[in-house]
Amino acid sequence: MKFHYKAKNKDGEAVEGVKEAKNRSILAREMKADGFFLISAEEVDQTRGRRLLQKINTSLGRVSLKEKIVFASNLSAMIVAGLSLTRALSVIERQTTNVYFRGILTDIIDQISRGGSLSGSLKNYPAIFPEVFTAMVAAGEESGNLPGSLEVVADQMKKSYDLRRKVRGAMIYPAIIIVVIILIAALMMIFLVPTLTATFTELEVELPLSTRLVIMTSDFMANNIMVTLGGFLIFALGSVWYGRTDRGRLTYHYLLLHLPVIKGLVIKVNSAIIMRNISSLISSGVSMLETLRITRRIVANVYYKEAIDEALEKVQKGIGLSSVFSNRSHLFPVLVAEMALVGEETGNLPVMLLNGAKFFEEEVDQATKNLSTIIEPVLMVFIGLAVGFFAISMIGPMYSLSSAI
Repeated sequence: MKFHYKAKNKDGEAVEGVKEAKNRSILAREMKADGFFLISAEEVDQTRGRRLLQKINTSLGRVSLKEKIVFASNLSAMIVAGLSLTRALSVIERQTTNVYFRGILTDIIDQISRGGSLSGSLKNYPAIFPEVFTAMVAAGEESGNLPGSLEVVADQMKKSYDLRRKVRGAMIYPAIIIVVIILIAALMMIFLVPTLTATFTELEVELPLSTRLVIMTSDFMANNIMVTLGGFLIFALGSVWYGRTDRGRLTYHYLLLHLPVIKGLVIKVNSAIIMRNISSLISSGVSMLETLRITRRIVANVYYKEAIDEALEKVQKGIGLSSVFSNRSHLFPVLVAEMALVGEETGNLPVMLLNGAKFFEEEVDQATKNLSTIIEPVLMVFIGLAVGFFAISMIGPMYSLSSAI
């Protein structure tokens, strides 16, 4: 059978190619006899199969953030307990119920058993293991503290998971209320208003402007149901498409940073994510420049990406990170710049940023608990205005008619 091999010659230079052998052991002996040290060897068909597996896992598979947290935490604990890396991975592979993740772990074990590194194996699955994950693992391998780096990764992902869950949970309630209001309004326009309109038509009375607007909208929706549904669908898809364009992201992210209730939450969430990521990466041994590049790819808001771009330029010139935070006070609270400045002055930047991240995470926790309390009266006012407008427009003329009779 044919093997795609990687080896080193007597001078330590890396070489690779394709060679026939009955099995890997014989291939290794033949390579050694020729003056080469075999690093890895894969059957040609298996190499193609691996690529196919990676494509399938990337396009169809899904590994949840919670599964990745458990993976990093358990792997760290088992290595500390004395298990070898491949054995620890085998235990996790047998425990997981996710078929896609099990296939990925099987492939990672295979690569490591052939002499590959854990970080190098994880890099083959960028859709599953983000760059911050692989960077910390690589730093742990280089420093000889892989379990510690994995524990840091698990803790960071857990904090990110908790932040997202809290924000998402706070947004569910108002989102459901708004959707229900829209559905009720549409049903009233299609089924209830035409009945009232028929009454007004029979009595041949002059209607106020607000009533005529409601009737016109109702007539259009009732007579063009498919067009109305199509319009809503086009609007929804158009909004999603626009949000994926550069201009759309700028618009949406600008709105998030200026909405009265949401603004503070967005700033605190992004500040916590950036401070924790920078702290974790630097603590793991990643350089400041590489830390900023990775952090830039983690944050979603384009305005925070621009801030990190500025930080990259300044750090390359020897300017402190705190100056960027202080110059962008509309994105970062004063505490962020102060914590960074103290960290730079004392040479303890990772610890100070981590403390700042913990503070903002607690702030987000409290803010999400209070969000429903803040949003509820706003929704009540909105609903009251909508119901009041409808009552004045449709029920008001009926009272006028009954009093005239």
